[in-house]
Amino acid sequence: MTCHVHRMTAEWRDPQAVVEAARQWLAGFFAPAREQQGAVFVATAEGEVVGMVSVNTHRHFTGPVEAYIGELAVAPHAVRMGLGRRLLSTAEDWARQQGLRHLTLETAAGNTTAQRFYAALGYREEAVRFTRVLD
Repeated sequence: MTCHVHRMTAEWRDPQAVVEAARQWLAGFFAPAREQQGAVFVATAEGEVVGMVSVNTHRHFTGPVEAYIGELAVAPHAVRMGLGRRLLSTAEDWARQQGLRHLTLETAAGNTTAQRFYAALGYREEAVRFTRVLD
């Protein structure tokens, strides 16, 4: 699956490094010594992977354990076909089955398409992260 991150990442971030970090995060997700619960759901069409979502648990700094979407990706040729909604719904169902009350995710500040998508599904902004490039 091709990832297009150039328009979603901050200008000071290397897009290839972002893709590699996501790959490594997913590889670590399957490591045998995991202490967190989690799942990866993959969508296929005609034998091709066209989307995926990874979800795990983490403890919010206020104490409760909640679900966290690590990655949600849809192949460029499969965008706007409802696949992202179905994958996210599957992750939400997984979280409910774990007895969790919140599902959290993050997206890049410049990824306004994803922000509108999540807002349309009932997700609300909770935190804003700031970064300063140091000389």
